[in-house]
Amino acid sequence: MNFIKKYLHPLIILIVFEAVAVTLWLSKGNLFYLFNFSYIGLSISLGIFLFIKKYKHARRVVQLLVGLYMLVYLGFICRENMQLEGFWYYLFTGVFEAATIHYAVAKIFGPLLFGRGWCGYACWTAMVLDFLPYKVPGAPRKKLGWVRYVMFAASLIFVSALFLAKVGNLERIMFWAFVFGNVAYYAVGILLAFLFKDNRAFCKYICPITVFLKPMSYFSLLRVKCKKDRCVECGKCRRVCPMDVDVTDNSRKRKNGTECILCMECVKNCPKNAL
Repeated sequence: MNFIKKYLHPLIILIVFEAVAVTLWLSKGNLFYLFNFSYIGLSISLGIFLFIKKYKHARRVVQLLVGLYMLVYLGFICRENMQLEGFWYYLFTGVFEAATIHYAVAKIFGPLLFGRGWCGYACWTAMVLDFLPYKVPGAPRKKLGWVRYVMFAASLIFVSALFLAKVGNLERIMFWAFVFGNVAYYAVGILLAFLFKDNRAFCKYICPITVFLKPMSYFSLLRVKCKKDRCVECGKCRRVCPMDVDVTDNSRKRKNGTECILCMECVKNCPKNAL
């Protein structure tokens, strides 16, 4: 019983992803979905298990397992546009597969369970940015969050224009949009990281996916909570948080609460095990 309680979170994640994997496999009749969601679920569960075992690179292991799979295998080998443009493309064509399923599970409905966990454990852009030197923000947060909404609108307008103009060979265009989009994301992300001394500057100000993630994350079931009777208000958890979240506040309205990526840096650094 103690074993189950200790490893409850990785078990829940594994069960959820396996349920999705089996459901899509049986409903779509495609074995790929069983492999895809089982692989991602096992990778994330492994990372949480390693974290519980206090392996310091647990999250990085998951980032590489999932991020490289999504970027290299699904993106470059299978030629699926897993960026926001791919979601709009499949949505407009009326096909509930590939990017639309990915977004529904990981970025629209999934965050009701695991919040912004996607950003901490699976995003292939953040996978690279997290290896940069500014793991803890070196400057105050900028008021640039509005840029993400511009990017979100630009993505929608770009794909809409292709359909309205009845441009041919859209599959090929979507693939190259994925290639150039990723190059642009990495370039901008690295530039902002050094400019603002913050590895996660791209996530905070530019990434359009957060338009989906933020409202759903507000209701997330998996959250870092503070045991007030143990907390000595040393402020270390806030200083090490890459997303500037005030985890000492247990309310849904805590500062930057919808941006918690469940990286657990606050938990690892709390001197009183209050988180």
